[in-house]
Formats: sequence, structure tokens, C-alpha cells
Amino acid sequence: MKIGFIGLGNMGSAMAANLLTAGHEVTVYNRSPDKVTALTARGAVPAASVADACHGDVVVTMLSNDAAVEAVTFGDSGILAHLPAGAVHVSSSTVSVALADRLTAAHAGAGQGFVAAPVFGRPEAAAAAKLFVVAAGAPATVETVSPIFDAIGQRTFVLGEEPRAANLVKISGNFLIASVIESLGEAMALVGKAGVDKQQYLELLTSTLFDAPVYRTYGGLLAREEFSPAGFAAPLGLKDVKLALSAGEELQVPLPVASLLRDRFLTLLATGGDELDWSAVGALSAWEAGGKPPA
Repeated sequence: MKIGFIGLGNMGSAMAANLLTAGHEVTVYNRSPDKVTALTARGAVPAASVADACHGDVVVTMLSNDAAVEAVTFGDSGILAHLPAGAVHVSSSTVSVALADRLTAAHAGAGQGFVAAPVFGRPEAAAAAKLFVVAAGAPATVETVSPIFDAIGQRTFVLGEEPRAANLVKISGNFLIASVIESLGEAMALVGKAGVDKQQYLELLTSTLFDAPVYRTYGGLLAREEFSPAGFAAPLGLKDVKLALSAGEELQVPLPVASLLRDRFLTLLATGGDELDWSAVGALSAWEAGGKPPA
């Protein structure tokens, strides 16, 4: 397939590289040219603008937030204006349900396809093509772009015809991950202050009742106090928790834990944690109990 790829951060760079490995023709665009250079060395075609990345069958966006997706999609120089009729925009960004609805309507009006396909997995999973893809859109359109999902992930979950469903599920999943990080951090602060080795404690947890990737991954980061460099930066954690709260407000679903997490992330950012991995929010409890601040 001829694929344009916009957004070459920690996740996007790895995803675009795997599309190249799978034999697709990939044109890449990113505001920082160094990320483009690394991929052109592997066979990607550099794009000088968003428009230049929109001449193929599909354009994939993997960007940090609603504002970034809006900036590359709308306006005279955006995806909507330059993607051919019948081509497809695949949005793998974690964005609001409201933006998913807006993108769905805008692309339909332009005669283009739209599939929401956010992913679960950290950068190391992206590099290994082991992401879990959560997709939603018109069945024929999802089927058309399924080779992309096969190239970047280990399994694709199709949630129906409404793209917003995929975004809502992704938001809910990130809320759950943040909840695990916070509760793990509190539990480790409790046993750690009593002198229990955190790594030994984690081994006990993941060998018994909590043998799940999220506990192994984030428990390991917390036990090792390994928060830099960030695989998923703390400001993005706050953004995703706020997306969950916004979705809850729209659907009239109280999310009291999400409200707590919003305040925990605000505390982390207010105390200098902007550059840390979002798992550092779990280290606040140990700091508040007399330990050192997350760094």
C-alpha cells in the first residue's frame, strides 16, 4: 500500500518502520526533521508538508493530542484538503470522543474514509510490532486498511462501525493503567517504608494474583524508580485522564478515581515531573511518606 505517516514520536517512528519492513511504500512527515532522516535511511520517502504525505491510499496520524490532530487535518494545508476521495485517514492518536465524531463527519463529507485505530503498548512493543490495535469504522474501510494493523500489531480488535467507540475504549484503558500505577505506587510505599524489598514484593505480586503485563511493566518501573527517559510522558497521562473525565461527563458516568488521578498528575507536574514517564505518578506516595521525589 502507499501510506503517508504523520507523527514520528516514540510510537510513530516504530510503527512507520514496521510498515517499511512489511513492504509498504511509506511517505513520512514530522515537524522535527531528524526523525524523518532516520526513516528515509530505511527507505521511507520524506514529505516536506502534510499535503505531501496525503497522495497515497492511506494516511496514518500518530500525534500527541486533539490540537495536534486538528492542526494536520483541517485547513487549506491539511489532510481533508489533500487526501484523495476514496482514500482513508487512520487515526492512531489517543484523542477525545468529540474529535473522533468531528473527524468522522468531516471525512464522510469529503468522500474519504476514516478509521479510528488507537493502540495499546509502550514504545518497546511498537518497535517489536507487538501493539494491540483497537479499530472502529465502516467494515469495508477497516478491512481495506487491515494490512497496516497486521504490520504494527500482534492483534486487532474491531469494535464496530462508529469510530468513537475505539477512542472511548482507548481512553478507558489508559484510565485503568493510570489507576494501576497509582495503586501499585501506594502499596509499594507502604511495604517499602516497612523495609520490604520492592523488587521482591513485585515478584510476589506478579507470581500470584497479579500476573498481568501492566503490573509487570509498571511495577518494574516503580521498583527500579526508572522514570527517565519517558516512554509515555506525564503530561500525556494527565491529558488522557482528563479525556476520561470529559467522556464520563458527556455520558453522565461518575469517575471518582479519575478525579483523584487528575489531581495526582497535577501534583507530579507542579513539582517538576513534566519530563518524567507517567509511571512516576506512582512514586508520589513514597515521597509523601518521607522518601525522595520522583526523578
